[in-house]
Formats: sequence, C-alpha cells, structure tokens
Amino acid sequence: MIFSYLLVLFVAMPLIELWVLLVLAARIGWPPTILLVFITGIVGASLARSQGLQTVAAIQRDMANGVMPAPRLMDGVMILLAGAMLITPGILTDIMGFMLLVPATRQIIRNYMRLKLEKKLREGSVSFTYREF
Repeated sequence: MIFSYLLVLFVAMPLIELWVLLVLAARIGWPPTILLVFITGIVGASLARSQGLQTVAAIQRDMANGVMPAPRLMDGVMILLAGAMLITPGILTDIMGFMLLVPATRQIIRNYMRLKLEKKLREGSVSFTYREF
C-alpha cells in the first residue's frame, strides 16, 4: 500500500504536473506559465513562512499555559508540507499547497485524521512501537 502511494508521488505526479504545464503553456504561452510558477513559489514560501512562525508562537503559548498543542503541531506539519509543495514547480502542487495554507482546510484535514485514528484505535488496528537506535 505504501509502495503505491510512493509510486504516485514520485512517478505519476511529476508526469501529471508536466502535462498540466504543457497544456497551460500551449494556451497562455511559455513566459506567463514560467512566471506563474515563479510567483506562486515566492508567494507560497512567504505565506508558509509567516504562518509557520505564527504556529510556532501559538505552540509556545499553549505550552506555557499547560495546554497540549497537538492541533497546532498538526498545523505545523501541514504548513511545512504546504511550503514543500509550493516550492515544487507545478500547478497542481501549488493548488494543494495553497489549500493547506487555508486554516479552514487544515481544520477539515485535522478532523478527518483524528476521526480516522480514533476508528483505528477502537478497532485495535493501531499499534505503537518504540525502537531504540
């Protein structure tokens, strides 16, 4: 199962991105397409940085107040993933990256992941292991 996700991530996704870039360039031209990729990368990295710093500050506040910052930590991971997607050249990864920068979208994903984990815990299909290296 993990192999299929990796196959899609490292083989299919770049091919799909290339196809989308070629189609877009055929419609609007190469210079605007390249400019679009650069602008979304710069704007996205800037937004991810600012939201990341805000999330780190929120985590520090939560910890100072004795509150478990689990939702904020998940936000931090999603913002980091968004930043990686936004600096990767491509239109689809930029769309997914910008979606992860929207707090409402992160909330939906966080709730989905929590429900999925709770279901697996109820079923007993999750196990936690500790390995010492």
